Amino acid sequence: MNYNYSSLSEVQADLRVGAVTCRQLVAYYLENIGEKNAVLNAFLAVYDEEALQRADEIDQKIAAGTAGRLAGMVIGIKDVLCYKDHGLQAGSKILDGFVSQFTATAVQRVLDEDAIIIGRQNCDEFAMGSSNENSAFGAVRNAADISRVPGGSSGGSAVAVQADMCLASLGSDTGGSVRQPAAFCGLVGLKPTYGRISRWGLIAYGSSFDCIGPITKSVEDAALLLEIMAGPDEFDSTVSQQSVPSYSLLIASSQSSQANLCIGYLREGVESEALQPEIKQAMQSKLDWLREQGHVVEAVDFDLLPYILPTYYILTTAESSSNLSRFDGVRYGHRSSKANDLMSLYKKSRSVGFGSEVKRRIMLGTFVLSASYYDAYYTKAQKVRRLMKEQTDRLFEKYDFLVMPTTPTTAFPIGDKTEDPLQMYLADIFTVQANVVGNPAISIPNGTDTQGMSMGLQMIGKPFGEAELLAFSKYVIEGTQVGVDSSF
Repeated sequence: MNYNYSSLSEVQADLRVGAVTCRQLVAYYLENIGEKNAVLNAFLAVYDEEALQRADEIDQKIAAGTAGRLAGMVIGIKDVLCYKDHGLQAGSKILDGFVSQFTATAVQRVLDEDAIIIGRQNCDEFAMGSSNENSAFGAVRNAADISRVPGGSSGGSAVAVQADMCLASLGSDTGGSVRQPAAFCGLVGLKPTYGRISRWGLIAYGSSFDCIGPITKSVEDAALLLEIMAGPDEFDSTVSQQSVPSYSLLIASSQSSQANLCIGYLREGVESEALQPEIKQAMQSKLDWLREQGHVVEAVDFDLLPYILPTYYILTTAESSSNLSRFDGVRYGHRSSKANDLMSLYKKSRSVGFGSEVKRRIMLGTFVLSASYYDAYYTKAQKVRRLMKEQTDRLFEKYDFLVMPTTPTTAFPIGDKTEDPLQMYLADIFTVQANVVGNPAISIPNGTDTQGMSMGLQMIGKPFGEAELLAFSKYVIEGTQVGVDSSF
């Protein structure tokens, strides 16, 4: 039987009337994960027996009327999130054999609401990549065309939802790693405000950029997952102490469709010659529709756009150089058997354990942090980051939302950009701003190109304005439906 649901509300409606059980749902997803979709390489570990056992427990809770808000939601978690007594490798050989000793706060909170975790999902090594080709376990493939990438670094998480191997996934977003694969796979991907969700239990890449975010088929599911995962956490000193709104209730009762909004769109997001023509056309059509609804829609120029990627990569590589120093082959993970002293142990373990992209970023980060270049690169990048934050804040004094394409192109062929790192980095041109300044951002489906590949529309909101951002996203999806799959 086909249990291809597009939202948790549909699942729970059938659970209530006995049309499906959690066990049947898990069995359905396990079948999809199996040989049918093995070529996609989305999962690194599947918790089949454990998921079925948990499904039975939640079926009993449903019958007793004691089930949590996520009962019936089968999710996968990106291979950078800790889950006690389960393997964790961040897509890298350096963590071969590592088993997590605790559970990430975000993961624990969805478990507490009776979500079922079905497995651990493939990703770019240490979340460093825009195509999911950097994993030590091989590239993930886009379910719409297996010759193309799914986006990265949360590629396995996106493909798992795209190919109906789970209802939702938990990914991480450092420069677009939730939104870009969501766009390439025709899904909803949310990056919350920095500090909205605890990072406790997330393997660090760039600590001042990293965010945990959901990848779903519906805005409603993204809102509910955010509501459950967000909030203060004694284990994370950087998490916000602000109270958590009832996002799911707020978007359900939103009057966004009747409000006169002021919307700014990035001029380069429509006029750039580098933009794929179908994305440009879809973007223009969406802007025209918003005008027809009575909203003010204006072009905005972000003067610092040419400096966004250099600033992002200087700062994130610096932070990754520091964060990844803990993976040394001494305490856990891969340890070279050819070492004959401590220095050779470090060198040989790390040179074999890390992939080429991770080593590239560690070396770049070590360079910009070196005594001779610290002020010239790292300090200057921090100053530019502050200018970007101030300029973005000024835009939000006038505009309710900023809109732009999520990506400049649709999913590109596997291997197309691997020889040119700069071309690969340009895939993040529209997504990194939200991480640099810390604002929430979301990618929603925006049609398909002539090859049938999905396009994404990105919207950025005010800090801690996720309720308004989610409501606006729901309004845009429901109001246009241009080229969007009917399941949305």
